[in-house]
Amino acid sequence: MTGRPWQRLILPSFLALPVLALLLGLGSWQVQRLAWKNGLLADLAAAQAAAPIPAPLAPEPFAHIIATGRFRPGAEALLGLEVRGPVLGASLIAVLDREGAPPLLVERGWVPMEGGAIERPEGEVTLTGFARPSERRTLFAAADDVAGRRFLNFDAPAIATALGVPEAPPYALTVIRPGAPRGPSGFGAAPPPSRGPLPEAATGFPAPNNPHLGYALTWFGLAAAWVAIFALWASRRMRSP
Repeated sequence: MTGRPWQRLILPSFLALPVLALLLGLGSWQVQRLAWKNGLLADLAAAQAAAPIPAPLAPEPFAHIIATGRFRPGAEALLGLEVRGPVLGASLIAVLDREGAPPLLVERGWVPMEGGAIERPEGEVTLTGFARPSERRTLFAAADDVAGRRFLNFDAPAIATALGVPEAPPYALTVIRPGAPRGPSGFGAAPPPSRGPLPEAATGFPAPNNPHLGYALTWFGLAAAWVAIFALWASRRMRSP
């Protein structure tokens, strides 16, 4: 091959640069995700530490809120799917009628899909928890069974309409019961000797996983390895006759 040795690297360099750009881009994206997740965790911690406020029409996502009212008989729906022990269940959504305020969707907690003695208070109750915002449906989201009141997506307006309260604010009060027993989750998990009262309410605010630092280091490490491998190959290529 004629020409200067560095000319042998022109085409391989053009082929290697897009791979390097992709790896660096993925690492940078994970750094951005890390900053977003750290902010979310800080907001959740601040909301949990704050005193609960009366449930407003448009609270901040995951705000610490409190509401008083009466559960509307028969106005219930099931949300999602979750296995606890050997039992398939879902989250129970109910309607709380409030005096002088619009009805409110309440995520009471996990219940089995079939069976189980669910507590349904008939008198006035005061509930404390966090504001779960409505979720935007994605293109590939599973279809909900609106007629059967079984939802796989937390589309608050759709659930409220199905329960006959389209005027409800577009969020749910997720009830928190600190120290409440919670059955083991996942297939193969042993069932508890006896379940506590149903629904099994959340025991605290959400605590999302935050693996983005590890992901970022992985992508940047792969980028560094790619540069090292290319540099080693290039040095040998330039020395070859």
